[in-house]
Amino acid sequence: MTSSTTLQIPAADGSGHFDAYLSLPASGSGPGLVLAQEIFGINTTMREVADDFAEEGYVVLVPDLFWRQQPGVQLGYTAEDCQRAFALYQGFDEDKGVQDIQAAITALRSRPEVQRGVGVLGYCLGGKLAYLAACRTDCNVAVGYYGVGIEAALAQAQHIRAPLTLHIAELDKFCPPPARQQIVSALSGQASISLHLYPGVEHAFARRGGEHFSKPAALMAHQRTIAALKAAIGPHYDLSALWDRHCELEFAARDADATMATMVAEPYVNHIPTMTGGVGYKHLRHFYANYFVNSNPPDTTLTPISRTIGTSQIVDELIFAFTHTCEIPWMLPGIAPTGKRVEIPLLAVVKFRGDKLYHEHIYWDQASVLVQIGLLNPKHLPVAGIETARKLLDESLPSNTLMSDWVAPTA
Repeated sequence: MTSSTTLQIPAADGSGHFDAYLSLPASGSGPGLVLAQEIFGINTTMREVADDFAEEGYVVLVPDLFWRQQPGVQLGYTAEDCQRAFALYQGFDEDKGVQDIQAAITALRSRPEVQRGVGVLGYCLGGKLAYLAACRTDCNVAVGYYGVGIEAALAQAQHIRAPLTLHIAELDKFCPPPARQQIVSALSGQASISLHLYPGVEHAFARRGGEHFSKPAALMAHQRTIAALKAAIGPHYDLSALWDRHCELEFAARDADATMATMVAEPYVNHIPTMTGGVGYKHLRHFYANYFVNSNPPDTTLTPISRTIGTSQIVDELIFAFTHTCEIPWMLPGIAPTGKRVEIPLLAVVKFRGDKLYHEHIYWDQASVLVQIGLLNPKHLPVAGIETARKLLDESLPSNTLMSDWVAPTA
């Protein structure tokens, strides 16, 4: 489990101290990450984001950037809160804010929990500060989400010293098309800078529970963020070995608690064709213990075909095979054993947070399963049985057999 506390950091100009929320990974150490807030202060959203990145393996520090105006700001997202937030934003001293970001970086570097380097990640106001951190601080990497006002600071781009990733919302009213084009024109084509445009989404698309939250865009941006951070400062884990261990505990040891121990505190699993699995520790542990690990036929095998390993996830392609000698609630709920042999291609998309599994998306062709156990007649349907697995292993087997009007080309 992650843990958190509040620190006091001395301001570089000697004007006082400011608070910062510190979130530590379960391991107790890792690369450092300064999280630059939105205009709403270190509120619940920022603390949750910090804890999420701590779960990824980072030592995360969220400095109170409004401390010179009003220490301890924690606003929500009501109309009144937004009005107050914009007032604080208007009175914010950007130069001193960058100095405070540097002070936070320096504070992280001095802590024994921090290994390797320190990155800066920011949203909204923090998105611009992340850009400026790449230009003015000694951070090792910077990532900005929908930064406001970057187009007014493009002259500083010549001073960028750290790898920089910017996530840009196409419909961001705070960064309209002319401003976006200025940013893209000035920063594109530089090896150390990555710009990502998210079509059809608005400002704050990554704020969970927010009015403009877009899960697809947020997921893509997060994956790119983790890739940028890991490339510069780590941490690095053997995801392949972690996934193999998880599968061993599921299918060989059949130990629900040991399986859950390989996952984050609140994981989820979704078997896409049957929508089985669970969200959160309580539900997923119940699912594993009662409907999965002890519910697979004894001759179940998983034959790997290919594995693609990314910075934060694995995609496994395999053949899943069994004899239907018992009910399989997660794949064939309510279907009595038929004694039929089943072999299907199966795809697993496995996401990690740090050295723990975060979620699994599992795909297979349910129609093929039903054909193979005799519950679906393929005679007048474009579906196939065990042939789908056989052809995956032997590409020389005939193609287009479901196309009644298929005519092979002549020599």
